[in-house]
Amino acid sequence: MAGKVKWVTDIEKSVLINNFEKREWIQVTESEDWNFYWMSIQTIRNVFSVDTGYRLSDDQMVNHFPNHYELTRKDLMIKNIKRYRKELEKEGSPLAEKDENGKYIYLDFVPVTFMLPADYNLFVEEFRKNPSSTWIMKPCGKAQGKGIFLINKLSQIKKWSRDSRTSTFVAASSGKEAYVISLYIDNPLLIGGKKFDLLFVDPSLWCLTLRYKLGFCRFCTVKYTPSTSELDNMFVHLTNVAIQKHGDDYNHVHGGKWTVSNLRLYLESTRGKEVTSRLFDQIHWIVVQSLKAVAPVMNNDKHCFECYGYDIIIDDKLKPWLIEVNASPSLTSSTANDRILKYNLINDTLNIVTPNGDIPDCRWNRSPPREALGNYQVLYDEEQAQSENAERDLRSRSGQSLGSKGTKGSAGVRPATATWK
Repeated sequence: MAGKVKWVTDIEKSVLINNFEKREWIQVTESEDWNFYWMSIQTIRNVFSVDTGYRLSDDQMVNHFPNHYELTRKDLMIKNIKRYRKELEKEGSPLAEKDENGKYIYLDFVPVTFMLPADYNLFVEEFRKNPSSTWIMKPCGKAQGKGIFLINKLSQIKKWSRDSRTSTFVAASSGKEAYVISLYIDNPLLIGGKKFDLLFVDPSLWCLTLRYKLGFCRFCTVKYTPSTSELDNMFVHLTNVAIQKHGDDYNHVHGGKWTVSNLRLYLESTRGKEVTSRLFDQIHWIVVQSLKAVAPVMNNDKHCFECYGYDIIIDDKLKPWLIEVNASPSLTSSTANDRILKYNLINDTLNIVTPNGDIPDCRWNRSPPREALGNYQVLYDEEQAQSENAERDLRSRSGQSLGSKGTKGSAGVRPATATWK
């Protein structure tokens, strides 16, 4: 399509603007005609609000789905995953199989979590089953470690609830912040004695789920201890750079980060290649299942794409846990390597959502050619999966044996599905 892309952003980050300028796109204001708008979460709310009645044209594209919060808000993510599990159970899906203790074998990838104050009684019941457990409280709609704290006694949450009753500890429907409380992963995998988490960017484009290969790990600055005397020390427990950069031992050169490729090399050398490959397969599985959990409620507007930031913690048994998903992974660069990674991330994303730098057209075929993927890899292709399912149904009707639905291979191996790449 002829003409230059006209861009707008309300996020003044060099990794964004340099990518737009490299393509010789034209900067305009939001009140002018634009083709590509990289928006903040607040702006996307306004664009898709009922009050504005704004309609995007075929040549406009934005970087958020209208209701991305179904996955990126902590309480809604948990609610959707729980619903997804129940639906699979009702269908008799082998994915919803449980062990002798009633735990999901394949879908146990989020810590036990309750919404507060709505689920307070259920939380108390669970807490009393294991009174020595530690729990982590998080406000549903905040990021960067704000408002998070750990508890190991019911009296702590009761006191905090009383102190907060007039401010934040109220139902979300009242317009104020609700909280989630999750069982704390108190046996994290440690490297150099320190806790870390993994951050992956996994874009979702209409019917395609991708994973960016160049994620990174964030380390705490203080060595981990499960000691109850250190529950208030966020430099021990929270990996957020917004918190760790204030620590005495924060390193401004590497920012307390490793690339995921370095983590993989470390794990291959200490745990073996097979175990490491299985771990990363499990992480990819988590991403796909979380997106399938929100698929029925997500408004996959063809004018939109989303760069989800997946926060994963690995425990000392090499089991990955999904902690949360962010709608706006930070584009702030704290180190030189950080800047390079995020610049390349934006570059590769733009190559996919605006092929050849052309003006967007939401009527495009959405599957990018392999050479356009850059550092992305395809995790899940819904169109291909539907095609395979249709073919399988056809074979089934024609009498060809497809095997028993519930049959598993060796222990611990997920049932083969046509919908997970």
